[in-house]
Amino acid sequence: MLDTGFHQAASLHSITPQSDLRIVAVVAQPDAAYGLETLWQVCSSLQRLGYPVAVLDGTARETDDAPGLAHLLAEPSWQNGAPLETGPAASSLAVIPAGYGMQRLARQTADGPAALQALQPFFRAYALLVLYASAEVLAPLVRATAAVPLVIAEGGPDSVVQSYRQLKHMAMHAGVHCSVASILPPGGPAQADLTHAALHTLQRCAERHLGSGILTSTVRANHSQDVQRLALQLLENACTIGAAMPATQPFGMTETAAHFARSH
Repeated sequence: MLDTGFHQAASLHSITPQSDLRIVAVVAQPDAAYGLETLWQVCSSLQRLGYPVAVLDGTARETDDAPGLAHLLAEPSWQNGAPLETGPAASSLAVIPAGYGMQRLARQTADGPAALQALQPFFRAYALLVLYASAEVLAPLVRATAAVPLVIAEGGPDSVVQSYRQLKHMAMHAGVHCSVASILPPGGPAQADLTHAALHTLQRCAERHLGSGILTSTVRANHSQDVQRLALQLLENACTIGAAMPATQPFGMTETAAHFARSH
């Protein structure tokens, strides 16, 4: 048998059908303590449901001490698309710095599908890839895709203004509509009333100025049933990237890859 890989097993691996990768986009909010904690809870819930999750954190920049997406894209030995860790470590949540890498993808690709397809070989060992970044970084990556990005709001007038700006940016620069999850922090009926009022205001602004309704939900902070409901909603709103030409994994590359992902 003529082998194109490093060994016969690698060649057989190269023709093994690859699973499609679901990609979810979450718009980062500045200083969103409850929102960020809810995101980690949602990812943990998805993993308990049997969906191994990797998070590309566009708010964290790669460094030599904390390598991430930019290193994966730039390192020549990774151009064969070797996946990240697929052993026992893959059962924990992999959070990968991606500030520079996501910006690089946005500059180098003409549309969202091409950018997301470039990620598929690296993360094919996972069932779900979460892109967590600002609206400005996310917009080029999800343009012309079926993704429905999630905006996590925390209630209050300031959050309404910030969330509306993000909805508007995604609509204008990516041509996509977002869903909004408003986090209800502990605080009794008064806090609940403020959160629901802020969400209603956001809905009216989107309908009036953006010309479309938005899917909204309220999530009680640290409430497991609400978190799981939001996790299932994210799955429904994910876009799917099919496997391109399968890439052969060089012998021993899985061990080399492990340091790129940090467990959350």
